[in-house]
Amino acid sequence: MSKSYRVAILGATGAVGAELLELLAEREFPLADLKLLASPRSAGKTLAFKGEELPVVAVAEDSFNHVDLVLASAGGSTSKVWAPKAVEAGAVVIDNSSAFRMDPNVPLVVPEVNPEAAAMHQGIIANPNCTTILMTVAIWPLHQVQPIQRIVVATYQSASGAGARAMEEVKAQAIAILQGETPKTEAFPYPLAFNLFPHNSSLNDVGYCEEEMKMVKETRKIFNAPDLKVTATCVRVPVLRAHSEAINLEFKEPFSVTKVREILANSPGVKLVEDWEANYFPMPIDATGQDPVLVGRIRQDISHPCGLEMWICGDQIRKGAALNAVQIAELLAAKDLIKL
Repeated sequence: MSKSYRVAILGATGAVGAELLELLAEREFPLADLKLLASPRSAGKTLAFKGEELPVVAVAEDSFNHVDLVLASAGGSTSKVWAPKAVEAGAVVIDNSSAFRMDPNVPLVVPEVNPEAAAMHQGIIANPNCTTILMTVAIWPLHQVQPIQRIVVATYQSASGAGARAMEEVKAQAIAILQGETPKTEAFPYPLAFNLFPHNSSLNDVGYCEEEMKMVKETRKIFNAPDLKVTATCVRVPVLRAHSEAINLEFKEPFSVTKVREILANSPGVKLVEDWEANYFPMPIDATGQDPVLVGRIRQDISHPCGLEMWICGDQIRKGAALNAVQIAELLAAKDLIKL
């Protein structure tokens, strides 16, 4: 990358914003300038970056002047307001919210899966939902060898998916419960510490929640397979920041488990974690802070000759959000696509 870019982070004070800062430094993204944007209540704060303290500024009408790239992670309603303004000012936006994911004019990109889609942007590129990113990274290499007919997935989603405040709430709830007190709930409708519950996003008329339908619709769009059969059950569990997923895949013909392991061992963004003698497989505690999606417990589905089972874990804040966005930015920079 010979060029350098003027970058703004929208939602810089959130959990994903903090990770974006860390990744831009760690991966040495070519920066000419870095601007930190947030809501008015966060204005005046400073955040550390490469040994400096950078000011956080309230997002405003002129915030995107002289900005090439916006990494947005401030929620859907915020993105709907500011992303078009950023594009109008001449910036390309990589948006981590759900605001534009299913817009037919907006690419939905996982760099290990459909990097070519990024070139089709008209100013905005959408980052998929965290659970979708983690799953597609793990199963796309298999889909390329033998197309998947059906996906059945159950997710075990950490508190981090609801933000930094939710993570702190779980910690406080655990302390309260251990002290015999009644845990307080604000970020979630029910106590999550020492508990779990089906994902609390809104339900549709056939009983699927919004989070589950994100996995269905987004996977189809990323795979460019509108008729792919996908069903999901999403559950919130008392883990701080790494999601887990139990995935059942159905193929047209049997798929050798040995072949599956061989493929995944050589796939980008994937790390095999399997110690069958020790019964040791991917765990959230091991995935936390890691870039790859951990995949293991790969086995034949004994109920179906063409079925496979696998278990995955991935850092929701990192690959499930910030890292995927930075990888998209790197992809754009490498191909000189950070322009309208």
